[in-house]
Amino acid sequence: MLEIKNISIRLGKFQLKNVHFSVGKGEYFVLLGMSGAGKSVLLQIIAGMIRQDEGGVFLNGRNISKEKIQKRGVGLVFQDSSIFPHMSVFDNIAYPLRSRNTNREAIQETVKELAELTNITPLLERSPAGLSGGEQQRVALARALAFKPDCLLLDEPISSMDVQLRGEMRSLLRKINQTGQTIVHVTHDYEEAAILANRIGVIEDGRLVQAGTADEVFHHPQSEFVANFVGIKNFFEGTLMSYAAGLKKFSTGGTELLVLSDKSDGPGHIIIRGEDIILSEVEPQSTALNKMKGTIKAVEPARIGYEVFVDCGIQISAMVSRESLFTFSLRPGKEIWMSFKASALKFIPR
Repeated sequence: MLEIKNISIRLGKFQLKNVHFSVGKGEYFVLLGMSGAGKSVLLQIIAGMIRQDEGGVFLNGRNISKEKIQKRGVGLVFQDSSIFPHMSVFDNIAYPLRSRNTNREAIQETVKELAELTNITPLLERSPAGLSGGEQQRVALARALAFKPDCLLLDEPISSMDVQLRGEMRSLLRKINQTGQTIVHVTHDYEEAAILANRIGVIEDGRLVQAGTADEVFHHPQSEFVANFVGIKNFFEGTLMSYAAGLKKFSTGGTELLVLSDKSDGPGHIIIRGEDIILSEVEPQSTALNKMKGTIKAVEPARIGYEVFVDCGIQISAMVSRESLFTFSLRPGKEIWMSFKASALKFIPR
């Protein structure tokens, strides 16, 4: 559907180097990386705002590398909504349709459908000046979708929003994707990537260093950069199920964990920080609801302290200090108890 073939460009001291990846029809592909890695530059090359030095951009088998922005079949939404302040919400959404001489009835019908999809129907006659940041971003999304782009490009669209608005916008983006809309989304937030993406591409210093599913990228990093960037070793796929008041049970790889969560039952991922896991030589007498015995498989130095990998049906990584490592003689082959609170687990719905 979308194929980026060996894209290279030099901008001052920065350089994109032979970036190559493809995005299938209806897929939600997230480009993940630190600020300055080249994510937004790549998105603007796809949109036609910047011309690459080498390589090509192909959409549905057509080379669009030299096409004008308006002819490429892509829609672009920035971090700041960039909607027209002198136009009503209705006119903002209708603008790309009018620029293509769409008839009045079709414009009315399309704007109505998009307003319902993005939940902004009551705002159609209002001015952008009176809208919240989240409402403006919904208008920008509706406008980008107005001419039915083959691929929707999103450049950090929710990074400036508060926690509640981010959750609402993520739900909307999933809803848009579920209509069959192909999306390429740039972000530096690994949690955002895990929640939204079918596949993730990680960019480091102008290079695409890994691409795959969230589980492949987070659980099996292929480079030190990816491992350090995502900072997650305990990332497990499974199913959340009701258990008791305020508690859920998460099943993964034959192991069941108790989770403090108000999320709905269903498939998803669990994240556990290594710093939240306590190791002990005897069964812990604590209030932690998750207690299990396992065997140490490996001990590796980390930036701060040591990582201890314990097999208890699933392999869990715990962070310990140098003092704890030697005090408890933590070494491969030793049996050890692990414990962690139900509140230490974070569930990310699929």
